[in-house]
Amino acid sequence: MNRVYTLQFWLLCTSSFLFFSSFNMLIPELPDYLSKMGGGEFKGLIIALFTLTAGVSRPFSGKLSDTVGRVPVMAFGSLVCFVCGFLYPVTTTVIPFLLLRLVHGFSTGFKPTGTAAYIADIVPFNRRGESMGIHGLIGSLGMAFGPFLGGWIVQHFDFNILFYTSSVLSFLSIAILVNMKETLPSGRRETFRWSLLKISRSEVFDGSVMPVVIVVFFCLFSYGTVITLIPDLSKSIGLKNKGFYFLVYTLASIGIRIIAGRWSDRKGRSNVLIIGSLFMMMSLVCLIFTRDLWLLSVSAVLFGIGNGIVSPITQAWTIDLCAEENRGKAVATMYIALEAGIGLGALLPTFIYRNRVENLPASFIFTTAVVSVALIYLLIYNRKHSVSIT
Repeated sequence: MNRVYTLQFWLLCTSSFLFFSSFNMLIPELPDYLSKMGGGEFKGLIIALFTLTAGVSRPFSGKLSDTVGRVPVMAFGSLVCFVCGFLYPVTTTVIPFLLLRLVHGFSTGFKPTGTAAYIADIVPFNRRGESMGIHGLIGSLGMAFGPFLGGWIVQHFDFNILFYTSSVLSFLSIAILVNMKETLPSGRRETFRWSLLKISRSEVFDGSVMPVVIVVFFCLFSYGTVITLIPDLSKSIGLKNKGFYFLVYTLASIGIRIIAGRWSDRKGRSNVLIIGSLFMMMSLVCLIFTRDLWLLSVSAVLFGIGNGIVSPITQAWTIDLCAEENRGKAVATMYIALEAGIGLGALLPTFIYRNRVENLPASFIFTTAVVSVALIYLLIYNRKHSVSIT
């Protein structure tokens, strides 16, 4: 019997750990870096510009993944991180820095798209959710390790060393990738040419994964709200470390990923996603009433569990629904919905919040209502498709 988790799978996980560590180690430190340039009022663009390019590049990475190959697409994503790490030290004014953030977004527009397609190629259908969970766990470890390492470097050295370290981690990620076996069949593989970057309307969106698009958009709307408003909520209850919520959330999401993925392989994707969306909603309800550290911690645990369920299972469900020859496009479609959900989740509730702490509960009520759309849709989907929960 063939092994499910081969050397190729673990090499891919290692590459992803290094990749996520590389660009996440910069995120907590970039606001101060921008402020020292005199661009403190543009802090919101640090994530917004990065996310914009990531979303725009998804159709291109999806098409190239299905034509040129999974490995080149992943390697390009890591290469962008490698180059940007060396360019940050020379961007000493605001406009070049923001333009570089725009370019840096191509990294997450490419690497995760090729990775999800690669995993689908090498793991059997009945272990797909489990494998996405394992890979997501290791990626989460990278997202937790990166900021910790970045903070330590800035405390003991300087920003330039931080940027160069980010490049080194990206280089190691590339070194692993270029030695991996390509999984796109040779009969479907093409040599890269500029005409492949011409995207038609049919190549932008894969309609077969519409159920995933709906769930991802409405569920991940909550993530955009959380990363935007939690720092102010933390400050309002007297918590000095604004990263506390995210630390607890990350730790809570790690353990559930493998369990949820394995469970969805047996019980069905939509059944387990119902549970994930419920956890997200309970987390948001806690935030509505949060006035102390205890309830904030409960919310972080619930949100970590919810996102730890939703993230790997929606990736596996995407692969389940799409045609094999369109895996790259389907994954890109899912990620476009993800970026749109996060972006609007970060933007729309702020119109309610208006930088007034007393408006935070209303913002979280609104976000809870948005996530409930995903839950309602999943319940209707299960009923329509007669998905058994036994």
